[in-house]
Amino acid sequence: MTETPVFNMDKIYVKDLSLEIPNAPQIFLEREAPQIEVQLHTAASAIDEGVYEVTVTATVTAKIGDKVMFLIEVKQAGIFTVRNVPEAEKTPVLAVVCPNILFPYLREAVSDVSVRAGFAPVLLSPINFDVLYQQQQAQSQAAGATIQ
Repeated sequence: MTETPVFNMDKIYVKDLSLEIPNAPQIFLEREAPQIEVQLHTAASAIDEGVYEVTVTATVTAKIGDKVMFLIEVKQAGIFTVRNVPEAEKTPVLAVVCPNILFPYLREAVSDVSVRAGFAPVLLSPINFDVLYQQQQAQSQAAGATIQ
């Protein structure tokens, strides 16, 4: 008899948050629209038996030419209970389902920080974590195939 799978979201929190405006106050006089670059990273680690911390980190850099207007980094985290789930299914849960839950909170934090810093809100585009996961799996398999 197999036990019923368990998936719970236990806690959502901002684990790390930083804002840098290296060229303030002069940068506020600029009238040009900045170029926005976004880097996204996800990670999962076991913190107890069947309990995992999942993080989604966004690094947002706004530049005008070669001048950094601002840099925002937010690490949104959550604690999730995932029990009685086959190993083959656990990884996609931690790499896709959990980041999908965390992303709206991350998006709100980035937007809020940019506004509080005196800039226009930065609205992160929706992310398809399923596609990212599949790309990572394909890259891992390709790297494994070339190493042999």
